[in-house]
Formats: sequence, C-alpha cells, structure tokens
Amino acid sequence: MSASAPSFVQLEGVTKRFGDNVVLDRIHLAVDEHNVVCLIGASGSGKSTLLRCVNLLERVDEGRIFFDGRELTNGKVDVNALRRNIGIVFQAYNLFPHMTVLQNVTLAPKKVLGHGRRKADGRARELLRRIGLEEKAEEFPDRLSGGQQQRVAIARALAMDPKLMLLDEITSALDPQLVSEVLSLVRSLTDEFGMTMIIATHEMSFAREVADRVCFLDAGVILEEGPPAQIFSSPKQARTQEFLARVLAAGRL
Repeated sequence: MSASAPSFVQLEGVTKRFGDNVVLDRIHLAVDEHNVVCLIGASGSGKSTLLRCVNLLERVDEGRIFFDGRELTNGKVDVNALRRNIGIVFQAYNLFPHMTVLQNVTLAPKKVLGHGRRKADGRARELLRRIGLEEKAEEFPDRLSGGQQQRVAIARALAMDPKLMLLDEITSALDPQLVSEVLSLVRSLTDEFGMTMIIATHEMSFAREVADRVCFLDAGVILEEGPPAQIFSSPKQARTQEFLARVLAAGRL
C-alpha cells in the first residue's frame, strides 16, 4: 500500500484484459468520499469495465483496488458483503417483471440485510416518495415508462444504503424525453444525500453540472482528468478535444 492512506475509492495500476484485448491499461483513479466522478469517452473506451471492476463483477489482471480503507483485489474479500455497500445500476433496468415496484425495492433488504417487512416497506415507500413514484408502489414494471423503471432501479440500489453508487450509462436505453427525469433524480442524490458516485455517462451537460471531477477515457487509459470547467472548456489533450468537438457537433454539449 502507498505511504499515505488510500482515498475512499482508489485504483492503482489496474489492468483488465479480455483475451488479447487490453480494456483497461494501468488505470490510476482516486475518489474522495462524498465526491462525484464522471467517466466520459467513446463507447468501448473502458468506462463500464472500470465500474464492473470496482464492484468485483470483473476480476482485474493487474493492479489493486481499495474501497473504504480495504483492498478489494487481494482475494480475501467477501464479495456479497462488499456489494451491500456498493450499489450499481446498469443501462437495463433489470427489474423483476413478476414483482411489484414495492417488492422489487424491498427484496434485497429483506433477503440480504434481514430487515422485517415493516422496516423494509417503510424505507422503500420513503424512497419511492423521494423519486416521485410512491403511487406506483403496487404496479408491475411493465406498467411503468422506461424513465420510471430506471428510477425504481436506482431506488432499489439505494434501499441497501450503499456507501458508493456506480451508475453505468443509465440513460442510454431511454427515449430523449425520459432522460431528464432520471438525471434529475441523480442530481438530487448528490445534493440531498451527498453520495459518493462514479458515473459513466454520455450526457456531457449533466457531467459538467454534477461532477466534482471528470475523467476522459480513451482506449482503456484515463487520458485526461480534472474539474468539469477545465475538461469541457479547455481540454489539454488532442484526443479529448476531438471527442468533445464531435459531441458538440452532435448537439450533446
């Protein structure tokens, strides 16, 4: 371990390969508690794989990952216990279609945390109220819009009271008119809960607004990182400039 204490989340020289393809190449990243870091870059740049490595959904080939003072990559971690503290939300909502919204949100607190029905239901209804879906508690997922389903997926992750949230392109599967409601929810999480988050996103204006730091990934490398104002207004690397120019031309910045 380095001489100084690691950050709340810290990646040191993390490399991940799929066969001969190097998806992450000696990644170094530090995230302080209560901070929001947004990962930007083209599809295939390694953003999703980085998130999956932090949650140990993918095992790293080289390097070390620390979370809340513990090394995750030493082979001694209880993965199930770890995932109680690290919530992850994917592009696909992955709600159980045969369960109501309330049942989806309360399943893990009951099964994993051992919460009784009254406690789990109370917490779930409070979360649903906060995300504006309390009246949908007894509905099944197929009766909800995509934006509503994604908000429920976020509430389901929050029901475990995680210390860290990982959000993986959570608006990519949504119609444009539904994107704003999901991003508004994430914005409120940073404002009200002060949550620590690592967010992979294609929404540049959102990243500029909510992030404490933005990291531009290119071919598995964090090519440039810094405050949003610096990255979006005066990027130093040519590849970052090219990427943002394409984003601007597409009207997404």
